[in-house]
Amino acid sequence: MSRFQAAYIPIGVPTFHLESAQIEFEKSIETIKSITENGVYPEKMLLSIDDLTAFLDTIDPDVIILQNITFANSAYASEVMKRFKCPVLLWTLREPVIDGGRLRLNSLTGAYSAGNAMLSFRNGNFEYIFGSPEEENVKRKIKAMVRAAELKVKVGKLKMASVGHTPQGFGFGRALDIDMLNTFGVTLESIEARELIDNAKNYTEEECLSYLEELKTITTGTEEIPEANLIGFARIYKAYKEYLINNNIGAFSSRCWPDFFTAYGTPVCAVLAMLNDMGIAAGCEADTYGALSMYMGMELTKSAVFFGDPVSLDEGESTITFWHCGTAACSLASEKTGAAVGVHPNRKIGPTMEFGCKPAEEVTVFRVGRKPDGTFRLFLLPGEALDKPKQFCGTSVVVKTARPAEDVVNRSVQEGWEPHFAVIYGDVLEELKILGHMLGLEVCIY
Repeated sequence: MSRFQAAYIPIGVPTFHLESAQIEFEKSIETIKSITENGVYPEKMLLSIDDLTAFLDTIDPDVIILQNITFANSAYASEVMKRFKCPVLLWTLREPVIDGGRLRLNSLTGAYSAGNAMLSFRNGNFEYIFGSPEEENVKRKIKAMVRAAELKVKVGKLKMASVGHTPQGFGFGRALDIDMLNTFGVTLESIEARELIDNAKNYTEEECLSYLEELKTITTGTEEIPEANLIGFARIYKAYKEYLINNNIGAFSSRCWPDFFTAYGTPVCAVLAMLNDMGIAAGCEADTYGALSMYMGMELTKSAVFFGDPVSLDEGESTITFWHCGTAACSLASEKTGAAVGVHPNRKIGPTMEFGCKPAEEVTVFRVGRKPDGTFRLFLLPGEALDKPKQFCGTSVVVKTARPAEDVVNRSVQEGWEPHFAVIYGDVLEELKILGHMLGLEVCIY
């Protein structure tokens, strides 16, 4: 696998104040190095087309940081754009001195020349930032750009699985392999849930004891679950885990009801929770786009992501409660209660997870959505996870929204969003917004 590469390309001409430009050049490299270990840099500023082409011959970038170190005409940006199809951040430098004397860089005029050319090559699909290397907003933008590009590469190499079909009326989560490959670069394979159920039934109890001990080690309340259901959990956990690892699956969606209650006798909820804590994004009710949403959040934060339905609105608090039957990762449990297990609220069979999720000052509610015409869009909502107990049987998290929650609910329902969302622990809105632009998707911020 080739190493990810972020290429810094400082373009300009030698007729401006090169002493000032050199200072910005060196500071820019230090800033990028503080953000990523995967940067590649020219030995000097690229002040001619010959210098530019010579450097471009040496790189194979996944993301480009194209900076007007001084003014440069549109031929420079055109040369970059005709060679590479990867995402581009256009960076304009602030004039270092305004003293009534010489214009030292004229970077902003260069940015207009570059942007005009890039409109022709990319139809305007590039990111932009204005400011000096030491400015925090510049550092944040570059970091978000690099992280989004890294995620785009990872998603393009992702292998997902769809375990079983969506129940009737849940078709919003049913994905086509061609759509996933064409839009995201994701390889999607399918397997029937009964295949994993059959595998699970053929294991001996002895083969599965370590899987049950894993659950008991990190949860409370297993003594209240019938032994037959605990063994049923261990069997199906082993079946899922082995299938996913053996087939290099990084994210998957799984059918759950009614099959695991009627044909198997034990829910799959706790299995999905355990796999989420392993770093394998696991969405229930066979929602493949939901699982993909989880994967993106998990890759950005390197931690588990909550997956659930918006089930309650409090206009006074400006909160939305997200809930599901009991699939939340144990690492998301409130420290006050820990990760408890219980029974499914409707079927009264366990083990499922039973807890309120831990608080966080910043969360991002996210969804990869599919519109009626088949195109994709991204849902983004910033908020805060409050320190609230379990709201209903199952697992829940209460999110205080940045904008009035009533407006968020009214707008998102009227705009036809699916009823499953990922609640990502961390502020990754900018990264996901940039990723949407990279993929040519509509981005909807609430």
